[in-house]
Amino acid sequence: MKKKKLALVFGGKSAEYEISIRSARSIFHAIDRDKFDLIFIAIDLSGKWHHIPYEKMHEEDLSSLTLYELSVGVDFFSAMQAYFRDVDVVFPVMHGPYGEDGSIQGLFHVAEIPCVGAKVIGSAIGMDKDVMKRLLKEANIPIAEFMVFRKNQSPSYHDISKVLGEQFFIKPANMGSSLGLSLVKSEEEFADAWQEAFLYDHKVVVEKRLYIREIECSVLGLDEPIVSLPGELVPKSEVYSYHAKYIDPDGARFILPAELSDSLLKRLQKMAIDVFKVLCTDSMARIDFFIDSHDEIFVNEINTIPGFTSISLYPKLWEISGIGYRQLIENLIDIAIERHERGKSLQLEMRSLYVTTGSE
Repeated sequence: MKKKKLALVFGGKSAEYEISIRSARSIFHAIDRDKFDLIFIAIDLSGKWHHIPYEKMHEEDLSSLTLYELSVGVDFFSAMQAYFRDVDVVFPVMHGPYGEDGSIQGLFHVAEIPCVGAKVIGSAIGMDKDVMKRLLKEANIPIAEFMVFRKNQSPSYHDISKVLGEQFFIKPANMGSSLGLSLVKSEEEFADAWQEAFLYDHKVVVEKRLYIREIECSVLGLDEPIVSLPGELVPKSEVYSYHAKYIDPDGARFILPAELSDSLLKRLQKMAIDVFKVLCTDSMARIDFFIDSHDEIFVNEINTIPGFTSISLYPKLWEISGIGYRQLIENLIDIAIERHERGKSLQLEMRSLYVTTGSE
């Protein structure tokens, strides 16, 4: 069987740059070299594209900019000519803005190269928590009560607490990994939390605090997606911060699988599929839920490029559901190629129609 050429693209201009590098290194170590030839393309914090030599992917510290100085950084158009000419499929492992928001997906769609992960529309919707929550609300999928503000607006703590209660979360609308997230419990905490969120976006979501269990599911597929067994996240502190996720080894513990009744499990998995479809997502996503003391389920958010290290929750949930890390990577690549082939046939039909119509 002829090996496929896979381009692993990572880094990027997002504040989630470091997480991207960790995910990319995990995929590099896991992938079957008998099936795939790999090239490694890093995007630095300035947006330049760099080819990373194979041997450098073994190094522990890929975050150092000195590594990128080993190759000349180029713009996207030069990178397409130099690196992607004969690539069969691209695997973007880029979290947050510029990578998870549809930007990189759109570039490869125009270049007609299969790309792992959700398409442009699903990526963009999943990244913007304001748009995501409004679509879920329209579909009668339960979410926590929320408000949205722009940078030119100046609500007070009392304005918000009248609607959402005395405790609420403030977070950037377009960011992940809990960057810019704060739990506000008093007027004294409000100003700092407000400023922190606006460091990362020009729009913030303010959400009512729920007293809940945090449950997460992984979803995989196209027309008939499948859903994993759920896992429960138990943070050590009230806020599952960036530090708790990626730096503190004891920042949280996970219960895999989550301990749920059969009826609650079925409801949760059905809702995961509903969310996946309502938000125009395909290929992969991790969906995060809240469950209250009455077993009512609320959707927190969707992540279309979740953390992808071998110990990240998206692959761990598939592992306990019977799909190992290496197989999961191959499934995602197969899905990307299948979706691309479908798109090609549709474009051919449209071109044929145009030619026929134009000749009359």
